[in-house]
Amino acid sequence: MKTVIIKYNAGNIQSVLYALERIGVHAVVTADHEEIMAADKVIFPGVGEANSAMNSLKENNLDQIIRSLKQPVLGICVGMQLLCKYSEENDTDCIGIFEEPVKKFESDVFKIPQIGWNTLHDLKSPLMSGLAEDSYCYFVHSYYVPMNKHAIATTDYVQPYASAIHKDNFYGVQFHAEKSAAVGEQILKNFIEII
Repeated sequence: MKTVIIKYNAGNIQSVLYALERIGVHAVVTADHEEIMAADKVIFPGVGEANSAMNSLKENNLDQIIRSLKQPVLGICVGMQLLCKYSEENDTDCIGIFEEPVKKFESDVFKIPQIGWNTLHDLKSPLMSGLAEDSYCYFVHSYYVPMNKHAIATTDYVQPYASAIHKDNFYGVQFHAEKSAAVGEQILKNFIEII
């Protein structure tokens, strides 16, 4: 089975590679369209700012390639946000797999960005298989996807929001699965095993 990590200017690629190695999965890091299309599983990581990440994808037509994929795709952090329709971060039009917007946390009480461990509730989908309710994952973000019909996990920070989403062959997690210890490893394993 071939697993590919999409290479572009906003990917947190090294930690994702290490996390996959820990569960015995060898992944190829590539921006090559044919290699991405031919993969069995595609991981779309992301850190940093949505607008520059989107520009980096567009430069190589990777946004078009991601839209066309039929195999399981996992967006991580900014990768998940870019799978949505629009981000308030620098007024960015995103890939649009999910019709949801990405909004900025607004709070006088909570620190923004959310940095650290937080829990997942209301777990659904094979991606969350084997996880206990209130499992902890590691988050670093100032923007979030509001609650919606595609939510497969919920987290509370400022308000409840969708911390994982799923539609057709596309999955997204707001937290860093690759930095979320045993829970993150289980999620990555589940993704690799999804048919």
